[in-house]
Amino acid sequence: MRTLADVLPSAALAIARKKGPLPKARTVVVMLVDGLGDELLRASSGHAPFLRRLRENPYSTRLSSGFPSTTATSLGMLGTGLPPGAHGLVALDVLDPARDKVFNELMWDPEVDPRQWQPAPTVFEQVVASGRDVVRIGPGYFDGSGLTEAVQRGGRFVAAQSLDQRVEVAIDTARRSKGALIYLYWGDLDKIGHEQGCRSWNWTGELERVDAGAQALAAGLPADCLLVVTADHGMVDVPFENRLDIAHEPELLTGVRHLGGEPRSLQLYCEAGATDDVAAAWQARMGSDMTVVTRAQAVDEGWFGPVAPHVLPRIGDVVTAATGEVAVVDSRTARPQVLRLLGLHGSRTSVETQVPLLVSQS
Repeated sequence: MRTLADVLPSAALAIARKKGPLPKARTVVVMLVDGLGDELLRASSGHAPFLRRLRENPYSTRLSSGFPSTTATSLGMLGTGLPPGAHGLVALDVLDPARDKVFNELMWDPEVDPRQWQPAPTVFEQVVASGRDVVRIGPGYFDGSGLTEAVQRGGRFVAAQSLDQRVEVAIDTARRSKGALIYLYWGDLDKIGHEQGCRSWNWTGELERVDAGAQALAAGLPADCLLVVTADHGMVDVPFENRLDIAHEPELLTGVRHLGGEPRSLQLYCEAGATDDVAAAWQARMGSDMTVVTRAQAVDEGWFGPVAPHVLPRIGDVVTAATGEVAVVDSRTARPQVLRLLGLHGSRTSVETQVPLLVSQS
């Protein structure tokens, strides 16, 4: 396995009793911990003794979350088994070319049909078509949401609020099923990282709860089951004094029609003929703290993996990726609570893109 796109196809092979990157199993539980970057986990491994021990399993490894290192894109990779350029969720805020309008792929837009936006069958749908059970466990508002319908449709959804409740549902499902792919999502680690920082005591406290939950889940699974723990991206704390506000940098908006992406990986949709000038202006202003390339360069260099023709215009004419502890915000349009977030992600640094894949065999 090399990327998040390999996780669910590998789990599907395991429950089909076919040779693959994971050992064969009756049931596989994939637990995704939002924001649990591999480097963050290693740095705080004393707070996660169970997960630390799982690194010793020969099937455990580390994966790339792809670019941008953001939840919608990463869950797209996980759910479809495809790179971003193929599944088409290529940014947090992305341009819908048909309407010339930017929308948020986490919040979604009711005017965008998620099944048309991402028409490829999901891995869950493929597993169901093979005659095996799929159960997805998460917060109730995920069920039927635009993002879920786009990249994680298929099987049965079970709503559960707390981590303990979700673990209980996963264990009960595994015990009742003759064979299933079970997916469990947990998002509080990411939320705390955003609001209080991924180096905070509150973050490590939540990591301890995640570790205990994973241990309880592994202990409760019946024989011939696998637990796979992974994540969608990592995170970096960006000091507020290191944030450039383009509301006060009007020259950076010259030639720019729309802003997409997010603070560490903005995508700029440009006026006709302005792409090169916009790229040059941004690179001159940001210097070594940010890599600035045109869409053509990003595609040629494989930032998004192979890009389908219908996905190409969704990508910004200019694509940026922070290399230092910096971010670019827009106080004219961003919600105040977004401007207050300490932990950020989205760029191509290893702390943001490297995620663990930890395997426990019952």
